[in-house]
Amino acid sequence: MPEPSPQKGSASSVSSRPRVIDAPHPWTLQDAEALLCSLTGVLSARIIARPGGEIEEIHLLTTEAVSPKQTVRNVESALMAHFDVATDHRKISVAQTSRPMPEAEAWDVPVSLVRERVEPRVGDDRILFKGQSISSEGPHRVRVTVSLEWRGEAYEGTTAGPNLPRPRLETTAQATLDAVQAAANGVADDDASPLVLALEGVREVDAFERRFILLSVHAMKGRNAVSLAGTAAIDGNPERAVVFAALEATDRWVRGKSP
Repeated sequence: MPEPSPQKGSASSVSSRPRVIDAPHPWTLQDAEALLCSLTGVLSARIIARPGGEIEEIHLLTTEAVSPKQTVRNVESALMAHFDVATDHRKISVAQTSRPMPEAEAWDVPVSLVRERVEPRVGDDRILFKGQSISSEGPHRVRVTVSLEWRGEAYEGTTAGPNLPRPRLETTAQATLDAVQAAANGVADDDASPLVLALEGVREVDAFERRFILLSVHAMKGRNAVSLAGTAAIDGNPERAVVFAALEATDRWVRGKSP
């Protein structure tokens, strides 16, 4: 069915350039880069866009697992399927490296279970990390459970989220904070104000030729509110580093607010 002609007095323009179709939901360049990094063989992605969202360039670093031509097709399909964004294949640049995919990004198995036990020192009242489990909830979602121990009692936090690099970190952080919150409120007096931990953000940062997790939390108890931050070095497992950063941010403050 042909489009109606512009009404008299209205302005219209026609452009042959590829354009970005309005997405049904808001999205950011960070969201799109995270999506591309989740594609098979993609190690890193950088998107350059004009103000307003029109994509100008897409630069990818990939392994040799997927051919550049197939990677370009995967990028076009992923952006269209997830964000309803049409992209000209001529704007996509692919560079390949012989470096293998980092082990932490290989999520082909349906369930990954990590266990760690930390023996407390005499008189040590710290919140202890006991374990972390990550299970698939379908092709695009994961469920993260973090197990902690405090004062001889076990506590868990469970959160589900998108199976993308950055959202996985946020899901792990939220599961950790839920477990810490459960521990703090589990030892609180019945008439005491509940302790609330709200994730402000989590991201990977580069410093001193190493990668770190930086995490920020809003902690609230009664009328008392404070911003907390924690860091942890990434040693092959970003999700594990997120747990340690969350505990570094909250452990001392929580113990100070608990009986």
